[in-house]
Amino acid sequence: MQGPLSAWLVKHGLVHRSLGFDYQGIETLQIKPEDWHSIAVILYVYGYNYLRSQCAYDVAPGGLLASVYHLTRIEYGVDQPEEVCIKVFAPRSNPRIPSVFWIWKSADFQERESYDMLGICYDTHPRLKRILMPESWIGWPLRKDYIAPNFYEIQDAH
Repeated sequence: MQGPLSAWLVKHGLVHRSLGFDYQGIETLQIKPEDWHSIAVILYVYGYNYLRSQCAYDVAPGGLLASVYHLTRIEYGVDQPEEVCIKVFAPRSNPRIPSVFWIWKSADFQERESYDMLGICYDTHPRLKRILMPESWIGWPLRKDYIAPNFYEIQDAH
């Protein structure tokens, strides 16, 4: 089922895939990484002026990584703002997605956390470095194929 935003994107020739609606009735769209930056700018101009959250997850061991954006269209005098969920999938071998930091400044720490936990590189992000783990940390802790280091060996060494 196609929602109003998906219909508007089709009308204007913008490539995407409708993923239907979530349990709250929020339209969910899939955008290719190479199309994400231009569509993000268009969505901002269209009125989606608030990035409510950005998160990422590992779809399956050895599979794709997903970056998820929850956008809200905030307007004066509107009690129920429009919301949309955008999913951008990237291959785990080279997970690169354009950063939306320059469109929504609130993406700063959220994209850094996704980089830190899953290793998704957000192109053009001004400070893409670890935010939770030490800089010396090896690996991406939230990937399903991540093997946790055995810290107990180090603790029991004395």
